[in-house]
Amino acid sequence: MDSPAPQRQRVRSRSDSVPAQETIPRPLHPIVGRGRHKLSAAEARWENEGGAKEGEEPSDLRRGAFSINPTSPFRLDLSVWALRRRPGNAVDRWDGKSYQRALAFIDGEVELSVTQAGGPEAPCLAIALVGGRVGRDIEKNVIAGLERMLGLRVDLSSFYKMAAADSVIGPLVARFRGVKPPRFPTVFESLLNAVANQQLSLEAGLSLLNRLGAIHGRTVSTGRTSLHAFPRPQDLAGLEPQALCDLGFSRRKAVTVVELSQAVVAGRLDLESLESLADDEVVSRLTSLSGIGRWSAEYVLLRGLGRLHIFPGDDVGARNNLAHWLGLKPPLDYSAVGRAVARWQPYAGMVYFHLLLARLEAAGQLDGEQAVVG
Repeated sequence: MDSPAPQRQRVRSRSDSVPAQETIPRPLHPIVGRGRHKLSAAEARWENEGGAKEGEEPSDLRRGAFSINPTSPFRLDLSVWALRRRPGNAVDRWDGKSYQRALAFIDGEVELSVTQAGGPEAPCLAIALVGGRVGRDIEKNVIAGLERMLGLRVDLSSFYKMAAADSVIGPLVARFRGVKPPRFPTVFESLLNAVANQQLSLEAGLSLLNRLGAIHGRTVSTGRTSLHAFPRPQDLAGLEPQALCDLGFSRRKAVTVVELSQAVVAGRLDLESLESLADDEVVSRLTSLSGIGRWSAEYVLLRGLGRLHIFPGDDVGARNNLAHWLGLKPPLDYSAVGRAVARWQPYAGMVYFHLLLARLEAAGQLDGEQAVVG
């Protein structure tokens, strides 16, 4: 998309520390379900002459709506939880029935809300948009983003066939049938998530990201709600590291975030081009960057590039979950994790997401309801 290969940024022979816990969307040709529809002129924009009062939508906002039929089976609630990871995530929101998020594009920002009608075997998603500019181009970007973030077009039939014949993984997969593998909307966002969570619990790392979005992300305010999009490289490239330290980032992490943002904006680093590279080359490119080690690189492979055979072996929380589930004595080292998940390749990453959901369920953090209608 931008320049070919990234240049090295302040190379150091180091690796990042392991966390305690567990994009501009690519130009896709969206496959939209039969339920998609156009709104009438009256439906497609707000009628709010005279400006907005408190609690009302501002007069310059527009809205749109359409529907998508994901590849079945699909459960919105489980897929969103696999994406957001913890209840404290303020960027990806879930209220028990709908998923909300703000997305920033070149030509504007939108707030989207997604709900599911129909069960896992016949899912239909209703998407509502609110923003200053809602039209066909924005709709295409939102569709591409949702297909990526929620894995709407990922066919897991081979995974389900494998799991059905496996007495170890089968019950877990059956319990969370319908979860799709999530991806961050951009590789940049996946990389910043990895950086923020180094050496911290997931809850603490998400708090940093929440503050980052609230202060430096583009805002969509409807009068009723106010959501912050995840910051883009251009939103962060002009900052001094101290601005991020003031939000709670360590100095090292702050420098890493600013330098990554500057490299992307200057065209020296094309993160989206990593999509075309083999795993080893992606790891090599990323770990040549200051502040990025093996765990961060593998995190990007799974959650940024959608490599479903990747189980981040340095993820302390995930490997402890794996050991507990398999009845193995922790701690497992990197090699032991690889050996343990080898039998489920090329779907070790799906095992990773299922173990995350099992942990959330055990902690009472998953919603008790399926959050679908019909």
